[in-house]
Amino acid sequence: MLKKLFIIFTITIFCLVGSAIAPSPAEALIQIKITDIGYKDCPEGVGEGSVTSGGSALPATCYLITGKTNNTSGKTLYDADVFGRVYDANNEPALQNRTRLGALPEVLPGVNEFELRISVPSNQPTPLKLKQFKATGFSSKVYPSF
Repeated sequence: MLKKLFIIFTITIFCLVGSAIAPSPAEALIQIKITDIGYKDCPEGVGEGSVTSGGSALPATCYLITGKTNNTSGKTLYDADVFGRVYDANNEPALQNRTRLGALPEVLPGVNEFELRISVPSNQPTPLKLKQFKATGFSSKVYPSF
C-alpha cells in the first residue's frame, strides 16, 4: 500500500512540475514567411576574417542576406531564427551543415525588411543561390532558464 501511495505521489509531482515548465501558448513558435531574398557584399571593413572548416582557417567573404519578412500574426515576434540554404555558383553548399543563418531580435507585424550577415569561404564561386528561406519567432521574449 505504501508503495502505491509513493508512486501516485511521484506521478502527481511530475505532472505538477511538468505543467509549470511547459511553455505557455504565448511562447509558441510562429511561422514567418520570407520573400524577396537577395544578397550583397558587406560594407568595406565589415566582416573581414576567416571561417573554420575541419580545424583549419580559410579566408572568408562577408555578405548581407536581404529580404522581407511577412508577419501575419498581428503582434510583434521576438528571437526569430532565420533558416535557409546557401549554394555557390556550382550548386555546392556554401555553408556546410548549416541551415540556421541567424536571428532577428524583433519582427513587427506586417511586411518588414531585414539584413543578416553571413561569412562564406572565399573560394566558393559566386553568384550565390539562396533557397528555402523561412523563419520562426516567439510571441513573447524568450529568457534562458538556468
